[in-house]
Amino acid sequence: MSRATWKIAIALLWLGPLAVALRYWQVWNALPARMASHFDLAGNPNSWMPREISLLFALGMMAAMSITGTAILLRVRKPELLGWSVLGMFYVMEGVFYRVEASVLNYSLYGKPIEIRSALLLSTLAALWVIVVALGGKRGRNLPTDQVIARETHAAPLWSLVLLLPTLIVIGLLTRVPVVPVKIALCASALLMFAAAAAAWSGFQYVFTQHGLEISTLGFRLRSIPVSHIRHYAPGAWSPLGGYGIRGIGEKRGYVWGNKGVRIQTSDGEVFLGHSHPERIVHDLDVIKQFSQ
Repeated sequence: MSRATWKIAIALLWLGPLAVALRYWQVWNALPARMASHFDLAGNPNSWMPREISLLFALGMMAAMSITGTAILLRVRKPELLGWSVLGMFYVMEGVFYRVEASVLNYSLYGKPIEIRSALLLSTLAALWVIVVALGGKRGRNLPTDQVIARETHAAPLWSLVLLLPTLIVIGLLTRVPVVPVKIALCASALLMFAAAAAAWSGFQYVFTQHGLEISTLGFRLRSIPVSHIRHYAPGAWSPLGGYGIRGIGEKRGYVWGNKGVRIQTSDGEVFLGHSHPERIVHDLDVIKQFSQ
C-alpha cells in the first residue's frame, strides 16, 4: 500500500464534519429554537440548548475526532494491520457520532426515541478489535528462556488506583441500565479498565537473556526482541502527552507507566521501555550485547 493511498484514507476522516454540517443544513429551518441535548439512561431528555450551540457542539466534536485521527495516523510511515485498524476505529467513531446526532435531530423533528444501542455495540467491537491486534501484532518469535541475565519490573500502583475508580463507576452504572446492548458495552468497558488497572499494578516485566529481551505483562508475552535486532539504545524521556500503558503504532511502540525510560532502536523500529531507573535497563542491555559479540 502506497503512502499516497494511506494519506487519502486519512483525509477521508474529514468527511465526518462535512456530513454533520450537511445534515443540519438539510433540516435547519424545521428545527426548534431549543433542542434536547442530553438524555438519561431511559432515553428521556434532561438538558436543552439552542440549535446554533447544538450545531457548533456537533461540528466541534466531529472535527476533534478528525484532528486527533489525522495527528496520530500521519506519524505512521509504513501502515500495517494495527495502523489500518486504528484508522478503521476512527471511521467507526465518526459513524457512531453521526448516528447519535442524527437520532438527536430525529427526536427534535419527529419525536422519535433515541436509538444508540447498535452504535454502542459497534464502537465496543471496534475498540476490542484494535486491542486484539495491538496485543497480537509484532510480538516476534519466542526466545529461549534459559540463561536469564536480569529481570526488571516497571509498575505503577498509583495509576492502578486511578484506573480503578472509573471501573467502579461503570460497574455501578451496570446495575441501573435496563437495555441489554448498553449493558454489554458497559461490561466490556469495565473489563478493559480493570485489565488496565491490573496491568499497571503488575507492571511490565522485562527479561534479559543471552538471546535478547522479552517484554510481558500479567503473564502475557507482548514482544520479543532478539539481541541481533538491537541497534542502539540510550536513556530518554517520555512525554505525558503520549499517554501511558502500551502506546504507539507503526514503527514505534512504548511500554511505559512513567516519564523516564530507555529508547531502543531496533531493525524493526523504535521501542521505549519505561523504568524509574533507566541506567539499570542500559546496563542489562550492555550485558546481553556483550554476550552476542
